[in-house]
Amino acid sequence: MPGHFPVDLDAVRGRHSEHFQRFGRRRQTALAIAAAAFALLIFAIGELGFFDGKLLAGLGRLAEITGLMLPPDPKDWAHVRLFSSALLETIAISLLGTLAAAALALPLAFLAARNVTAQRVVRFFSRRSLDTIRSVDILVWALIWVNVVGLGPFAGALAIMTADIGTFGKLFSEAIEAADRKPVEGIVSAGGGKFLGVRFGIIPEVFPVLVSQVLYFFESNTRSASIIGIVGAGGIGLYLAEAIRTLELQQTSFIILMILVSVALIDYVSGQLRFAVIGRRGVVS
Repeated sequence: MPGHFPVDLDAVRGRHSEHFQRFGRRRQTALAIAAAAFALLIFAIGELGFFDGKLLAGLGRLAEITGLMLPPDPKDWAHVRLFSSALLETIAISLLGTLAAAALALPLAFLAARNVTAQRVVRFFSRRSLDTIRSVDILVWALIWVNVVGLGPFAGALAIMTADIGTFGKLFSEAIEAADRKPVEGIVSAGGGKFLGVRFGIIPEVFPVLVSQVLYFFESNTRSASIIGIVGAGGIGLYLAEAIRTLELQQTSFIILMILVSVALIDYVSGQLRFAVIGRRGVVS
């Protein structure tokens, strides 16, 4: 055949003998670890009650509840206005909390980035502080702030802000560390200081990434703000919890539908803003 070259299989086997061993020591070890992990998974599933029939029995109950939730019905226009006002409050909580978290996390991210902060002690304490904040769930922060500032949307915005500072700090610092060093080196070699190197060498490169992350978290925090309202942190979560507690399932589905529509709209607007910042590179028209 034209273009066909004979392959010396023995020579290839000699050069790469480890790839021709069907059950070498490494593969046996990997298979043993995989088998042990699978056995542990099956054991854990059994211990959690997945094999006692509760799940199958609950599927029928789930179908029944779903039927009772349809069609979504707010009962009257007074409830529509009430739920709409609470939903706008939820979106405001998410927006303010996300923007505040991004503004506070950015300087901490520069302190935690290896290519910006040379002092190991500063980087260590910055990273550990971000880890500590990130380790506490947003519901816990909501409970803490409700006890500090009282019930209402202010506590919800503070909870989202506090929870997102740790996450934003980690994501921002990783984006900063991944930035190309050549622009910074060029600015410094031309006589600019380190601050100018960061301002004109790093920030313009990572800014689109940071904006994308903030926009995504704004969308995600809208869902989170709906949940923290259950503990008194403002927004539509309180009405959602009350509808579930009183078995007003059609109202429950109406509230959930409102949240879904708002998240979809936020996703669309966020996409347009993201394209406006980073351009439509790689997008096929």
